Amino acid sequence: MTNIKRLILITCLFLLSSCNQEQNSKDSQLALLKTTNPSPVTTDKNQKSRNVERIKKDVSSFPEIYDVAVVEGKKNTLVAYKVKHLKRMKMKKIEGNINKLLEKKYPNENFTVSSDYKIFLEAVKLNEQIKSDKKFSKQKAEKQLQKIIEMTKEMT
Repeated sequence: MTNIKRLILITCLFLLSSCNQEQNSKDSQLALLKTTNPSPVTTDKNQKSRNVERIKKDVSSFPEIYDVAVVEGKKNTLVAYKVKHLKRMKMKKIEGNINKLLEKKYPNENFTVSSDYKIFLEAVKLNEQIKSDKKFSKQKAEKQLQKIIEMTKEMT
């Protein structure tokens, strides 16, 4: 009789622990879908570029993409984006389509395009620093942007 009680207890514990793991899985899936939607910025606070808004809008128009960060520097423009989870198998094709669109619409711009999540986070951090820190100079912003662009080159 005691063996049956132990077996029932172990079975109940097993079932309860498996339900808990399922909940954790759902939470991590939701984290993949969260959107930060950072506004596009330039490294020079005084200079307003009309292109960054249009670039963000153009890249956001892709149905496979759910979040875009655009940072425009003196020579380069960084476009970092997040791809919907179920579309990640076609990331090379998506990146190629984005590059084609940007080169066609903005032939005079030099773009660095990345779908890497770390690059996206760095772009968002830079965006927040530019917007919030009044002492953050345009030279520091440009230097930070160049570091992020170098990171993208190292990852490929």
